[in-house]
Amino acid sequence: MRVLFVSAEVSPFAKVGGLADVALALPRALARLGVEVAVVMPKYRGIAEKVGLAEAARFSVPVGKDNKECVAYRATLPASDVPIYFLGNDPYFDRDQIYGEGGGDYPDSLERFAFLSRGALSLSDAIDWTPDIVHANDWHASLIPLYLCEEKAGLRAAKSILTIHNLAYQGIFPREQGSVTLLPKRILQLVEFQGKVNLLRGGILHADFLTTVSPSYALEILECGEGLEDALRSRKDALIGVLNGVDGTVWNPARDPHLWACYSLDDLAGKAENKRHIQDELGLEADSRAPLVGVISRLAEQKGFNLIIPAFERMMDLGIQFVLLGTGASRYENFFREATHNYPGQVAALITFSEQWAHRIEAAADIFLMPSRFEPCGLNQMYSLRYGTVPVVRTTGGLKDTVHEYDPQSDEGNGFLFTEYTSEAMLDALRRAIELYRNDPQGWHRLVVRGMREDHSWEASAKAYLALYERLLRAR
Repeated sequence: MRVLFVSAEVSPFAKVGGLADVALALPRALARLGVEVAVVMPKYRGIAEKVGLAEAARFSVPVGKDNKECVAYRATLPASDVPIYFLGNDPYFDRDQIYGEGGGDYPDSLERFAFLSRGALSLSDAIDWTPDIVHANDWHASLIPLYLCEEKAGLRAAKSILTIHNLAYQGIFPREQGSVTLLPKRILQLVEFQGKVNLLRGGILHADFLTTVSPSYALEILECGEGLEDALRSRKDALIGVLNGVDGTVWNPARDPHLWACYSLDDLAGKAENKRHIQDELGLEADSRAPLVGVISRLAEQKGFNLIIPAFERMMDLGIQFVLLGTGASRYENFFREATHNYPGQVAALITFSEQWAHRIEAAADIFLMPSRFEPCGLNQMYSLRYGTVPVVRTTGGLKDTVHEYDPQSDEGNGFLFTEYTSEAMLDALRRAIELYRNDPQGWHRLVVRGMREDHSWEASAKAYLALYERLLRAR
């Protein structure tokens, strides 16, 4: 079985969010199950500095009125034999950012990702490698199912799967830009929605199967689907939720090269050592008993910062230390920059993206705070469990599929949850975590160990995708 996996970002080559982690881990897990998989992404600026590239093919990709040159380069995913192809066109992809600058998208984003979608299919002909399944991810690759529906598409026999990682991002563009897709009018009309081109809607209506990244999110979007409820309900029989996993070759506290000290279930001493180091490095007070609360996130309203900011002074009054890593909306960035000055020795904010610091915060923190308004899957809560960091999360999407409320009577559960989207509900859950941390060290230790013992590896998720692929091929 051959699977072509298409994503706008793949770690470690280009990463904005969890999509990049999935696009690295899932193809590797599929390959271990015997699937012949190849990955395709754009060749962004700086990729050639991260990996050795070999030119694999040159061909033209029709976009609008022009044929755009594409130079495809081949490499392999780290720690695997899985090939990854980078589609190169410097006018589209040799830019400062992946998606856009100043918090928005580049004006020609529809052209850029039409090039990716059609280029990924053209690549198959250019390298003489025909997939059985084309697995598209998010709106950036949502044109692929539509292109496969064209009678003249060379890969018409291939089945398509579209995975929705975050329904809030749909690829919405002015109607007059639709012609750059070169879709026939009969298909383009189905992509138009509320007077605009909506790529994700087109993919939802045309893909052979749809997946989301957690079972709960698959149910939630049928009721609250960011305006696409009708389209999703029309495809509900072809929609399932498959929970994302954790890549144990990347996220493993026993062998993590980013940490000051590695540790495991058998010896947790390294976790305390990481906390001491992070306090020293970031100017926090050297206090082992102060609960260290970590946040690693895009600084966006979806992630619950509208709850954290009104409650921040009350959070500090709980005697916690707080460390944040992330970039995003300027109002949030400015708030946390100011907080480091307002609470010296108690607050540290790294307004950047850093894979190294993400690993260090997961290892050093006692508590991970994730109060998302909605969360399709979430990965950091699973990283936290693996690293012995207790999650405090809201009961939404993949968070409620992976985090279960601690019960002091039965001594069960792996974290702390709240349901109402309010600062007060978040604070109540955080207080419960802090009280256990301070007042019952043995209970806290059992909670930490219970979370670290859980298996959230990619193997189970990859098997679910393999079963889905096989089902589609039988239908063919």
